[in-house]
Amino acid sequence: MTKSAVLILLGPPGAGKGTQARMLEEKFGLVQLSTGDLLRAAVAAGTDAGKQAKAVMDAGGLVSDEIVLAILRDRMAEPDTAKGVILDGFPRTAKQAEALDALLAQQGMALGAAISLDVDDAAMVDRVAGRYTCANCGEGYHDSFKKPAVAGVCDKCNGTDFKRRADDNAETVGARLAAYHDQTAPLITYYDGQGALRRVDAMGRIDAIAAALADIVQDVTA
Repeated sequence: MTKSAVLILLGPPGAGKGTQARMLEEKFGLVQLSTGDLLRAAVAAGTDAGKQAKAVMDAGGLVSDEIVLAILRDRMAEPDTAKGVILDGFPRTAKQAEALDALLAQQGMALGAAISLDVDDAAMVDRVAGRYTCANCGEGYHDSFKKPAVAGVCDKCNGTDFKRRADDNAETVGARLAAYHDQTAPLITYYDGQGALRRVDAMGRIDAIAAALADIVQDVTA
């Protein structure tokens, strides 16, 4: 990599944004900024923003732009983001995209690409309902698609405690898919208009998707 950039991963719940962002982070030395993880950390810490976000997140809704932008602004000002970042879960709306453009300009960072992970909606409920994470390091797994090499033991840290998100159920996932199509899908048009949109078929094998994403990252950071 010869220049820093901001990469945005777009896709509905279950598209694999978190998994792929972590793989790109390890391969290219970028910093993954998952707004979902940052918000859940605020909830766990019991901050004012965390308390406000908790009710919305538990219902499968979208946290206010003000809360998310405040968290992102602070995080992106830290020195370890100098090589570039991967945004996972933000922006979700055209309004947020415009606010992000302004934030990037303030931080002196450039948008490298907005990558759409294209999926089949019909498969998303099963995919999301089967996912879980290591309670110790946060590594993601799935009942069908990505099991630990040794049952009950995390591949990454050897932890044995796993957890599932309370909102990973059919009803909530359906609501989140509806919210995605209503508010977030138009971002594809937004970034296509900027010439920054790239598309990846995200219904295949995890390693094949990762290879396609790596090609894009290498192209936009060359």
